[in-house]
Amino acid sequence: MKKIRIEKITLNIGVGKPGPELEKALKLLGQLTNEKPVETKTQKRIPTWGVRPGLSIGAKITLRGKKAEVLLKRLLESIDFKLSKRKIDKEGNFAFGIKEYLDVPEMKYDMDIGIMGFEVAVTVSRPGNRVKLRRIKTKKIPKRHRITKEETIQFLKDNYGIKFKEEEETEQ
Repeated sequence: MKKIRIEKITLNIGVGKPGPELEKALKLLGQLTNEKPVETKTQKRIPTWGVRPGLSIGAKITLRGKKAEVLLKRLLESIDFKLSKRKIDKEGNFAFGIKEYLDVPEMKYDMDIGIMGFEVAVTVSRPGNRVKLRRIKTKKIPKRHRITKEETIQFLKDNYGIKFKEEEETEQ
């Protein structure tokens, strides 16, 4: 029950307004994952930015299971298996950005898309985590079963060979 696993990976591109940029973002996420991405819509009205509720301003896609693990390895390869410890939150989830999709292995330049980057958010969990998420008889997870930042760091080192930037600086 203590084994950590990758629950899901969410790829996100925030464009800021509907139009051709949003179409490019949807196309990029589709090419990257071979799945159909969804548009993200605004909830609030921000007149100075020209944003109103229900306006599509971004694209995202969520992957789970084996597809998520395979894609995560490709994405980590694009950042040379290096992360900062600051990118991991207190519950063990982590996120990082990729400046250009061309850095991802097996991705070729597409003139229709141009140069575009995206964010990768990875959610980790343990078996039994569903207890706090389910609808009926929801319970709290005890502290001893929650994932800590240190446990995620060890999981990433063991399973993916991640090197953390803070450790490299101290070694030199």
